[in-house]
Amino acid sequence: MNSHNKNIVCMGEAMVEFTRVEDQKGEALYIRGLGGDTSNCAISAARQGADVAYLSSVGNDQFGNVAMDIWSKEGIDVSHISINPGYPTGIYFIEPAPEGRNFTYYRKESAASKMTLTSDARALLSGEVILHLSAISQAISATAKELSFDAIDLVKQNGGMLSYDTNLRLNLWGLEEARSVINKTAAQADILLPSLDEAQILTGLHDKEDIIRFFLKFEPEILALKCGNEGATIIFEGKAEHIPALNVNAIDTSGAGDTFAGAFLARMVQGASPFEAARFAVAAAGISVQGYGAVSPIPNRKQVLEAMTT
Repeated sequence: MNSHNKNIVCMGEAMVEFTRVEDQKGEALYIRGLGGDTSNCAISAARQGADVAYLSSVGNDQFGNVAMDIWSKEGIDVSHISINPGYPTGIYFIEPAPEGRNFTYYRKESAASKMTLTSDARALLSGEVILHLSAISQAISATAKELSFDAIDLVKQNGGMLSYDTNLRLNLWGLEEARSVINKTAAQADILLPSLDEAQILTGLHDKEDIIRFFLKFEPEILALKCGNEGATIIFEGKAEHIPALNVNAIDTSGAGDTFAGAFLARMVQGASPFEAARFAVAAAGISVQGYGAVSPIPNRKQVLEAMTT
């Protein structure tokens, strides 16, 4: 496997988010941001200095403009993102609740769910890249699911690699369909990035070692099992290493797994070994959980290196 110097291409759906907070008078305010797992991954990788392109479709609307502006300011290549005037950019709202937070999504028939591979997108994917996909990218529509396999085929035919996060969202599809699609995709992944809690639901297994054996049967070159506040376990060339999480006060864990994925891929393309990349990524994720939101607390390379030496 040679990931060194490859460009990273993240593909999927991003949505503009509105998080409810209260001002000093107790009046509700909504803070605007950007969400979406592959978008978070792209931003994380870009903040570590990697060359990153995002592949998606947004509506010809204010929310699409917001997303494009945020990506551009992060240094992400947006030149392959299509603008679809017939469908909107997805949005969602985050409301505080006694058990944590409630999420309300408006993503049905979104521009991203109708995305097609344009000639520009095909040219991008033909350039020996690392394509990063998630199961959410596939679950948003039948069109998106078929598109993902077309993109994988194109990347593989041209010497590229597939990075795959098995993010499980049962509000988007049923468990049996999710298992079928995720297993099919995992069998093509060079870098496999499941999360332990979701993997327990996906596989029906509970024990961590059983879950590792389950994913190793797909023969990825790298398996990085994200274990939340316990860190991550990396398996590469028959060797396994568990990397404990930073000892921090976690405030908001949304986007931590995406931060890990982006930081991990960035260090891989910069020449680090999978184990070195994972140590860096665990530190990045540990920093990200100390702030609110998925994007704002994602650290840059300097911040991660400082955290690793303190």
